[in-house]
Formats: sequence, structure tokens, C-alpha cells
Amino acid sequence: MNTAKIYTAVGLMSGTSMDGIDVALIITDGEDVVEFGPSLTVPYEDEFKDRLRRVLGPAGRAAPGAKDVERNLTILHAEAVKRLLSRANLEAEDIDVVGFHGHTVHHDPKNAITVQLGEGSLLADWLGIPVVSDFRSRDVNAGGEGAPLVPVFHAALLKSAPDIELPAAVLNIGGVSNVTWVGDRDGGLIAFDTGPGNAPLNEWVLRHTGADLDKDGTLAAAGTVNEEVLAAALAHEFFDRKPPKSLDRQEFCHDCAEGLGLEDGAATITAFIARASARAAEHFPEPATTWIVTGGGRLNPVLMKHLREATGADVRSADGVGWDGDAMEAQAFAYLAVRAQRWLPITFPATTGVSEPMSGGQLHQPS
Repeated sequence: MNTAKIYTAVGLMSGTSMDGIDVALIITDGEDVVEFGPSLTVPYEDEFKDRLRRVLGPAGRAAPGAKDVERNLTILHAEAVKRLLSRANLEAEDIDVVGFHGHTVHHDPKNAITVQLGEGSLLADWLGIPVVSDFRSRDVNAGGEGAPLVPVFHAALLKSAPDIELPAAVLNIGGVSNVTWVGDRDGGLIAFDTGPGNAPLNEWVLRHTGADLDKDGTLAAAGTVNEEVLAAALAHEFFDRKPPKSLDRQEFCHDCAEGLGLEDGAATITAFIARASARAAEHFPEPATTWIVTGGGRLNPVLMKHLREATGADVRSADGVGWDGDAMEAQAFAYLAVRAQRWLPITFPATTGVSEPMSGGQLHQPS
């Protein structure tokens, strides 16, 4: 009988798409999810997005203005948690721990560098709740990729979903895309970044229209995929590299669609995201019967259509299997915070390439 403490935990995620802060509450012992609580998304204002974009890149915290952005980002996260607690009629003392991922501004595991903006100690003080932050550094310093971190949460979800046939793949299409392959309900899994997510598509649309994204795939649907450009993009050595592997949002497709019109560029980048994701199957021990798509990409019907064609599998959205596709990453960091509290592993040889299962995160107590 499992006698581990049950935690009420809140998780936070500011994804590489830079659309805002996801915050979610779960009840868990760090192994099984006992109950899913409320969640919400707090969009970033355009002015803050512009400031955040300016500090992306290798300079990290040394970039001009990064210190102020980091403080503001932390306060925005505190306000998001307080909004969730108010909506749920909860007080700070009702929460055992907060999982605070922060916002990744640079990720270069080959050189043992990963930088997430966010002050865990400041957040703990603002909330009056213990906070776990800095989930990636211990893994990277031990020779791991530091990403992806959510696979152990995906495995926990599939463990309690007997109607989903295994092997299954959980594909998260955020700014970068990553996949978790789960072979059985006892936790057999591998995971890695698959390539570009929404970031290059969003940047293309922003540059040409001023909009944040190709809503409902409207632009891509009106365009034609340029197969020559697509083939060149798919020739990147990353796709042949064996996992574990991870990448930075800046690594792909800055100019892969240059010279194309707005719609054809959107169509080509959308197809690139899908086919790059589908190529992940080349590294699975056996084919995934079902692909479950999370993150913002699941809301793009053109991208989902390309995925079905490229994988030849049963491709469903997270919402279609009863999960909350908007809240999953925030839920995952609540779950990881509890695992960190219990010193349970959050990264594994088959997910980040670290030499042995490893816990992580840094605990900040409110002063």
C-alpha cells in the first residue's frame, strides 16, 4: 500500500511560444495523480512579449534588460497563482508546493548551458508558499540534455488510461516539439525533442502580418507546400541523430521559407513541423499505435491533418482522450515539484541521456 504523503501542488509554465502563463493545480503523491484541480492561462501583454523576445539568446541573464524582465516575469507568475487560488477559493496555506519552470531564453546542452528566467526565491516570498525552480540544471551539469522534462508525467497519465492502446506517443507541440514514447504501463519510456514546434510558424506570421499565430491554420490552408523547400529543411542532421536529443527554439527555420508568399510559407512551415514530428517514429523501439497531441499545435487543424498523413497512425488531441491540453505542461511541473520534494527522479537515461535516473530542482522556502 502506498503511504506517501499526498500533496496539493500548483504548476506554472511559460512556454517557448511566449503566449502567456499556464497555471494548474493537481493533487498527487508524485507517482499517481489523485485529482486534477482548476487551471487557467494568463496571456502576456504585447509590450512584455516584445521585451521577452529581446532577451532570448546566448546572452541569457547578461542580455540588456534581462534582470528587469526576469523580475517582472516572476511577479506575473505570482499574480497568476493568486488568481487561480482566488478562483478556487483557496489560500496560500492550502498549497504544499509550487513548481516554477520559468521561461527558457537559451538552451545549449552540448556546452552544459540552460537558462530559464525566473526568481524562485522571489516567487516564494510573494506567495508565501515553498517553490521548486531550476528543474534542468542538475541534469545538464551531469551530462544530460536537460529536456524534455514532462515524459514521466506523460507516463503517469497513460498508466491510468487503460483505454489507450500502447505503445503510444505523446507529442507536445509548443514552441519546440517533443515526444514521449511509452511502451507499457510500468513506465517503459523514451523521450526527445523532435524538432520545430510553433515558434517558426508564429515568427513567420508575426513578421508578415503582425498577428501572433496562424489561427485555425487559415493561412496554411490557403497556401501550397513547397516540396523543395520542405525537403531541404528536413535534411537537417538533427533528424537523423539518435536520441536522447534536445534543441533551442532558435535552432530551426529562421529563413527556411524566405522567398515564399505568406500563405505558401505558412503551409510549408506547417508541413515541416508535422513531418519533422513524424520522423520521430524512426527512433521508436516499435511503432506507436496512437499519437496524442498536446500544446498549441493540437488546435491547428491543418497541422493535425499533416500529422495524420505523415504518421499513418491514430492521431488525437489531448482533449479527445480526456486530458486538458492547455494545462498539461503546468500540471507536469506541479507533479515534478512533488517528485523533487520526495527526491524521486525527474530525468532518466532514456529521456535526457543522463547516466542514471536523477532528481532535480531547487527548493525555495518563503522568508
